[in-house]
This record gives sequence, C-alpha cells and structure tokens, in this order.
Amino acid sequence: MRLYRLITIVFLTATLLLVSNQASAEIIRVAVASNFNHAITELASRFETTSEHKITLIFGSTGKHYAQIKHGAPFDLFFAADARRPQLLEEEGLAAPGSRFTYALGKLVLWSPQPDLVDPEGKIPKKGTFRYLSIANPKLAPYGRATEEVLQGSGLWKSLHGKMVRGENIGQALQFVRSGNAELGFVAYSQIKRPGHPIIGSYWEIPQSLYTPITQQAVLLKEGRAARDFLAFMHSEEAQTTIRNYGYTTP
Repeated sequence: MRLYRLITIVFLTATLLLVSNQASAEIIRVAVASNFNHAITELASRFETTSEHKITLIFGSTGKHYAQIKHGAPFDLFFAADARRPQLLEEEGLAAPGSRFTYALGKLVLWSPQPDLVDPEGKIPKKGTFRYLSIANPKLAPYGRATEEVLQGSGLWKSLHGKMVRGENIGQALQFVRSGNAELGFVAYSQIKRPGHPIIGSYWEIPQSLYTPITQQAVLLKEGRAARDFLAFMHSEEAQTTIRNYGYTTP
C-alpha cells in the first residue's frame, strides 16, 4: 500500500510539473530580415534546446516588415537589416524603450554561381558582359540601398538599369541568381557563406567604404518573458560567435 501511494505521489508530481512547464511555455513570433535567415534559424534551434519556449520565424524585407508592424502584425521581436526602422518603431511607441540593439554588421558582395564570372577586383559591372544583374529593391531592402550606393558611386547605376532584375528582398535577389534568371547579383555575404563549407562560385567582397555601413538592429515589440530570454541569448558569446561564423561582424 505504501509503495502504491509513493508511486501515485511521484506520478502526480511529475504530471503537475509537466503541466506547469507547458503552461509557462510561450511561442515567440519573430520578424526577420531575409539576409539573416540561416544564422537565426540555427540560433533559434539552439535556444529551443535549452528552453521550453518555441520560436516562429517570419522572413521578409525590412521595409515590408516595418509596414506590417505599423498595421498591427502580431510580432514579438523584429530583427531588421538596418537601424532606421527599429529606431522609428521606438520613436513611434511601437517598441519597448531601451530594447533596441545592434546584433550584426552586414557585408555586401557581388556573386555568381559560375566559378570564373566575377573577378576579385569587381571589374565585371563596368564590362557589362552579362545579360541580367540581380539586386534587392533599394526602397524596401537595406542591402538594395547599399547596392544602389555602390553603383551610383561608380557611375553605373543608370547604364545598368536595363540589365537589373529586382527582388523584393535580398532573399529573392539571391534566388534570381540561383535559378539562372540572372548570371550574377549583389547579395549578402552571409547568404553564400556557410560555416565549414567552401563558397561556391565566384564573388567580389565589396569594400565597405563604398556604401553606408549595414547596421542591423533588433527591437522588442511585445513584452514577454520568452522574448526577453531570447534577446538575452542573442547577447551571449555563443550567439555572437555563431553570427560571425555566418559572415557578419559584431559590434
């Protein structure tokens, strides 16, 4: 009888603990700039292994996410590809004061899956020996705006206009090149760099002096323990090392 009671008590205690953990678990909805896709997918997976919380990632252009948040989209966190939109959300009262921080500094590259197409000095845009060049929309995507700065600075923006195919975000810009709709494109370095794997194709890492620094910031949109926990994790050395492994620099 005593053994039966002991087993019953242990079973009920375990059940209550399980129910309690499930009750405290939260699902975090995170709006993420397309360039940060691979890095944050790994980071979210690591966070979930040590937390009862779950993360839902929604990828898109920074400009489009900003518009959705302004119209009430139910996101808990926003990882943008610039600093301007998170700052605006903070000023407009749509983000938690003091939560904004820089999580990564992006790099722009000109890339082609063809091994010998893009030269290391970046002379091919001037030569124009290609049919189509993929870029992200400068009005929506910070990497697209950086691309425009590079081409404006070299006097090629107008002359290459007829060869450009524009993606809504940097993810679509990359897809145009991968699918063969464009031979080359301006993409994020993080999109072609994978930890432990060689970069496929040819690329030119564009000097950062040619464009405004791509300061990528995150901000808390909705208060919650899970969202705060994930932000704390993103500040950890483990997270910072992972971000650098995907081709970014960190502040």
